[in-house]
Parts: sequence; structure tokens; C-alpha cells
Amino acid sequence: MSSDYKKNSLSLPDAVAMGTGVMIGAGILALTGQIAELAGPWFPLAFVAGAVVTAFSAYTYVKMSNAWPSAGGIGMIRKKAYGPTTVAAGAALLMALSMVINESLVARTFATYLLRGLGMEPEGWLVPAIGIALIVLAYLVNASGNRSVGLLSQIMAVLKVAGIALFGIAALWAGGISFETSGGAETGLTGFVGSLALAILAFKGFTTITNSGAEITQPHRNVGRAIVISIAICVVVYLLVAVAVGSSLPLDRIVAAKDYALAEAAEPALGRVGFYLTVALALVATASGVIASIFAVSRMLAMLTDMKMIPHSHFGMPGTIRDHTLVYTVVIAGLLTAFFDLSRIASLGAFFYLVMDILIHWGVWRNLRDEIGARGWVLLTAIGLDAVVLGAFAVMKWQSDPMIVVIALVGMTAVFGFEHVFLRRNPPTDTNQDTHHEKTKEANGSPP
Repeated sequence: MSSDYKKNSLSLPDAVAMGTGVMIGAGILALTGQIAELAGPWFPLAFVAGAVVTAFSAYTYVKMSNAWPSAGGIGMIRKKAYGPTTVAAGAALLMALSMVINESLVARTFATYLLRGLGMEPEGWLVPAIGIALIVLAYLVNASGNRSVGLLSQIMAVLKVAGIALFGIAALWAGGISFETSGGAETGLTGFVGSLALAILAFKGFTTITNSGAEITQPHRNVGRAIVISIAICVVVYLLVAVAVGSSLPLDRIVAAKDYALAEAAEPALGRVGFYLTVALALVATASGVIASIFAVSRMLAMLTDMKMIPHSHFGMPGTIRDHTLVYTVVIAGLLTAFFDLSRIASLGAFFYLVMDILIHWGVWRNLRDEIGARGWVLLTAIGLDAVVLGAFAVMKWQSDPMIVVIALVGMTAVFGFEHVFLRRNPPTDTNQDTHHEKTKEANGSPP
């Protein structure tokens, strides 16, 4: 295959490290303050509620990955559910773009924490410049091969999960559990439900595991295991740290420092040393998150290219399709990092991801639930939860920042319109992709 996938190149710990690497890098560091702004003083519960919604969504991905593990992940699920259609291609491309958006979100978060650690205000041209530099570094790591990514992801995942959990424990030990809600705006049910869109975004990193399915050892078992383990680890860490932040700072200060909330909460609870340690942890977490995300999305784009669902051009570059999609991923992430702030990047990613997620559950419910042994009520519950959260989030954003709603609608329309034109001009033909999946299943001891 032109994309040059390496079977059995990622172990179960590699996959778990990749998932937690993406989730923790974006979730607790980049989104805590934004979730607090929408959910109010009970924002830690938004992470729990987001985990519940994510658990229903993950059910679909686990069932599909167990049946057909693929390096194309979301693209494979789409093609199985809808065939080589505009809906399948457009939704898969939305997923890829939401992952690239996540890279921009985490890269800018890296920059804000670095500047705070240096005693500078995170503003001006330095924020996008540092973010782009991190993306370039992540490209170099990914270009060195799977084992480099797997080993680095494991080391960084252990460091940041342990370190951030210790931050939460130490902060609670020093200050106790006592939420200071002064100065925070009153938020109702709509605000809390709307905040779940960002909380779900904090967990969406589990899809990076799905997108590397064909490269994971014993994928018919380990893809699902890695997803469940990653989500479980992250919900514990998120809740612990969110409670610690809420106990250390009043709500208005959390919202004011929403781009670097953990660092702001560390100093009153742990002193100046704690502040610098938290900044160091944030840099490790965000750097590993960008590396893991670029690894997954570049492989997804390569698989979509193999499926003839998106166009491809070498632009004179040497190497395989996977090498080229790695470059495309980095270029798009760099542009988003340069021109969008953290709040808008997060909002755009949430819109794209939730729409894509609803389409996945609907396609599997209509066409594949019997074949993969999925429970219909779980799939319909996932659709309903996503729809409620998406609606509440859209209402809130329309009130506070209508331009990002317009940008999201225009972006999604452009994606589906582009795919419609591309597929009409280049009708996809059956490739060896499904045969490849069946051979993979047989090789791993599963029935075809």
C-alpha cells in the first residue's frame, strides 16, 4: 500500500499513551477556563458529564474498530456506513480538520504557558510564532518513524499524567476543597449543557487510537481496550485537577486566566516553585499532545487518499503519501495557529466534531448495527446527547460570538460541497481496502 503502514508497530501502551497524550494536552490545559466560563462554579462536573456523553460515543468506535481495525479509522467507519458518498467523505474530512484544529489549540496553549513561565503576557505575535515552532518540531519527530512517536508518547504520557495528578492532589492538600465562586457570571442549564461541547472536545483524543487501528498489535482487542483505558484515565485526572483549580481560585480569576488556568491556580496553592513545575508539566503535556495528534491525523488523511475519498498532489515532494499528508497536516495546523485565538479554535473544533460524530452514529445505526452486534438504543442515545449539546453550544456562541458560528457553517458547507464536486468528477471505484481489512482480521485470528 502506498501509505506504507506498519502492522504491529504500536503496542497497547503506545496506543493508550497516544490517546491520553492528545486528550490531556488539550483537555485540562487548554479548555478548563473556557469550560468554567460557560458552566459557572460547577464546571468540574462538566468534565464528568462530558465523559458520560463520550462513553456513549466511544461505543460506536469500539464496535467498529473491533470489527474492522484500520489506519483510516473514521474514514473506514464512514465508508462502511455510507459507502463512497459525499456524506462519508465530507464527514471524514470534518473529523480530520477537527483533529488539525486540536493541534492548533494545543500549540497555542503551549505558547501561552511558556510565556507565562518566562514572566511575559501571552499576547501578540509571539503566541502564534511559538505555536508554529512547536508544530514544526512535532513534524520532525513524526517524520522519524512510528517507534520514535510510540516511545516518546509513552514517556511523556507517564510524566504528564503523574505530574498533573500530583498537582491536583498537592493543590487540594494545601488549600482543601472550597469553591470560591465570587465574581462569576450566573449560568443556567443552557450554559452548563453548552459547556459540554468543550468537555467532549477534551475527550475526543480517543479517536486518534481508532485512526491508528491497523498499526496496533492485536487490533481487534487492543483498539477498544486502549480507548476505554484512555478515557478512564483522563476523566479521573480532569476531575481531580478541575476541583483543585476551583478550590484555589475564584471563578472570575479562572475565566480571566482561561488560557493558562492551571499555572494561575498553582501559585496560590503551591507557591512560586509550584507555579514553575506546573508550567513545565504544561509544556510536556501540550508538546506530546501535538506530536500524537499529528501522527494520527496524517495517517487518516493518507488512508482517505487510498480510499479515493480526497484528492492528492505530491507538489513535487519525494516519499510516500503518508509523508505528504504529514506535511499537509502541519501546514494547515500552522495556518490556524497563526490566525485564530484559543477560544475560536476550540469552538470551531467542537462544531466540526459534534456534527461528524452524529453522522457516524446515524450511519452505523441505519446500516451496520446488526453486522457489528451494536445495541441500537446506545447509538440513538449517543445521537440525542450530541444533538442536545450541539444545540445549546450553538445558542450560546450565537449570543457571544456569532462570527464563529457563521465560520463553522461556511466551513462545513465548503467541506461537503468540495467533496460532492470531487466525487462527481472522480467516481470512486472499489479498491483493495476492504480486502485488506479482511486479511487483517484473519491474520489476527478473527473470522472474516
